[in-house]
Amino acid sequence: MSGSGTTADDGDPLQTAVWRLRSRGCWTDAAALLEPHAGAAAGALQRTALLTERCVYTESGWAEADEALRAAEAVARSDEERGAAACERGYLAYASTLFGVRDRADEARSAFGRAAALTALTGRGRALLDFRRGLLAENVADAPQAARAAYRRAHEGAAAHGDTLLLSFTWRHLAGLALRDGELAEARHGFTESLRIREELGYLIGTAPALASLADTEEEPVSTRLRTEAARLVRLLGVPTWLAAHLEAAPPRPAAT
Repeated sequence: MSGSGTTADDGDPLQTAVWRLRSRGCWTDAAALLEPHAGAAAGALQRTALLTERCVYTESGWAEADEALRAAEAVARSDEERGAAACERGYLAYASTLFGVRDRADEARSAFGRAAALTALTGRGRALLDFRRGLLAENVADAPQAARAAYRRAHEGAAAHGDTLLLSFTWRHLAGLALRDGELAEARHGFTESLRIREELGYLIGTAPALASLADTEEEPVSTRLRTEAARLVRLLGVPTWLAAHLEAAPPRPAAT
């Protein structure tokens, strides 16, 4: 859901350690590694992103994420840093709205607007911003066409900047819109690409949602096998908390005659 971030391929020992913890759902431990670096904008923003991602996967920890966000905003100096902080505020406000914690939709729109004014059109941060604006359009405004356009811009930007993790999210959400429109083959392709990337990166917390989404496009017995594997990962990791109910409620697609 969050979309971007440093992976184990970065080469920096600190970032490798953060990624390994993050990818397994150990956000608190990962954020603790960044505390000595939180006096600088980059460290503070990354710490905020980790704690916000924890909110998205666990539906908890909102106050701590808000506190980290305010700290990041306080140390942001350049337009790029202030734009990134605004993007994080928009995403946290969006997530709070999506999960029914508090309606912060207006705050999300305003923050994303500020981020757009501060973020370079060709910068790496623009792709993440486009993706998150797509989430707001799809899941809060119920504007699938606007969401699709935003996801496509994000997809192109992620590809241009080599942001492989973000590509796993853009593939997934473009596929979700395709499935909504009844384009089963396109949806299956997108979900397959998303799953492939997440497995290659070792993004364990994102693998169960990818499996469950792909299952929605498959026939039996593949559909049940994918859901079973997704459920196993949710039990193992304890996240995402919202996926368990979906796995229990979603009936498998019948086999074609």
